Amino acid sequence: MASFEIRGGKKLSGEITPQGAKNEALQILCAVLLTDQKVTINNIPYIRDVNKLIELLEALGVTTERQGESTIVFDSANVQMSYLESEDFRKKAGSIRGSVMILGPLLARFGKGKLPKPGGDKIGRRPMDTHFIGLQNLGATFSYDTENSWYEIDATNLQGTYMLLDEASVTGTANIVMAAVLAKGTTTIYNAACEPYLQQLCGMLNRMGAKISGVGSNLLTIEGVEKLGGTEHTILPDMIEIGSFIGMAAMTGSELTIKNCRIDMLGMIPKVFRKLGIKLEFRGDDIHIPAQDHYKIDTLIDGSILTIADAPWPGFTPDLLSIVLVVATQAKGTVLIHQKMFESRLFFVDKLIDMGAQVILCDPHRATVTGLDKETALRGITMTSPDIRAGVSLLIAALSAKGKSTIHNVEQIDRGYQHIESRLNALGADITRID
Repeated sequence: MASFEIRGGKKLSGEITPQGAKNEALQILCAVLLTDQKVTINNIPYIRDVNKLIELLEALGVTTERQGESTIVFDSANVQMSYLESEDFRKKAGSIRGSVMILGPLLARFGKGKLPKPGGDKIGRRPMDTHFIGLQNLGATFSYDTENSWYEIDATNLQGTYMLLDEASVTGTANIVMAAVLAKGTTTIYNAACEPYLQQLCGMLNRMGAKISGVGSNLLTIEGVEKLGGTEHTILPDMIEIGSFIGMAAMTGSELTIKNCRIDMLGMIPKVFRKLGIKLEFRGDDIHIPAQDHYKIDTLIDGSILTIADAPWPGFTPDLLSIVLVVATQAKGTVLIHQKMFESRLFFVDKLIDMGAQVILCDPHRATVTGLDKETALRGITMTSPDIRAGVSLLIAALSAKGKSTIHNVEQIDRGYQHIESRLNALGADITRID
């Protein structure tokens, strides 16, 4: 297990470019299974979860040609479906949650699929119902081996249909869309997720020959086609990394410029950080954060406490609530953080309290933060990263803290953030990795 030693209290400065979006990459990489033609993907983040998914695709028979660190040409002409029966597949697919999105492409192209119960962050219940019910609506039949935690699916005759999703699940919508593009007839998906990741996936599939309309809305219409071809696709910059860097600049009182942000695809993110009192300047497609000694949380019009909550797009992404909570600990004012989707994602706040933050965990979904207004610095402690987003939140807290902090289990951070310590050290941070 690797650890970070962080000597905090240092101001950072300079420019940083966000990696490719992790959550988009996991969908896009699975989509290469839909065609026997070559697909070139640019701006792939070099992170643990993505690398594991690429290894899984290679084990399935997909050939890869790496053209630099962030560009790979995929060829899925010779997928070996017999690999699904192997113990190696069980181990590889069961280690990452993103493996669930191979189901839609495999069912669409080969008419069958198999999957162990996927892994991922331990942040509360993450049911697969939206995926499976949607695929069942298209005609797939499921069986689940409870003893061995195996899903087996038959989909020899997928048919387009109308469906109303029970939740606007991003990965669920992606899986259903990838299955529907090769199904017979027309599929209509209402209450579909419409995050930028989904817009990117639909754009890529349309360039491959799919017929998807309503992209960017919660009502998608998909006319099934017989075959898809190859294409080239560039992954968006990671909005979660961009939000993390904004929060880091505010906490450390640093002046930073985040390059090539695709501001048009960030939705509510800049607005929410401005509600915390953080100054942002848009310079073309870059975001400049000036150094601030203090930042003050807004109140509602009637003077009551601000609430920041997650919501389906175009609402605020749940992946940044942990960052917002940490940033609020050094603001002036009080804010209620309401994490609606995952009941275990706020359970890292005990570490922040040990560092001196004033946080009350109201219940598994809500925490009230009273900011210290930088009058009292957080203090360095030893802690363990429970998941990707909490891990980076604790790293941001440690960068602002007085003294040395140690974060164990930083493999969690590696799952979602590319070369994070070297990139931050280049800005003036003092982070040492200990293996």
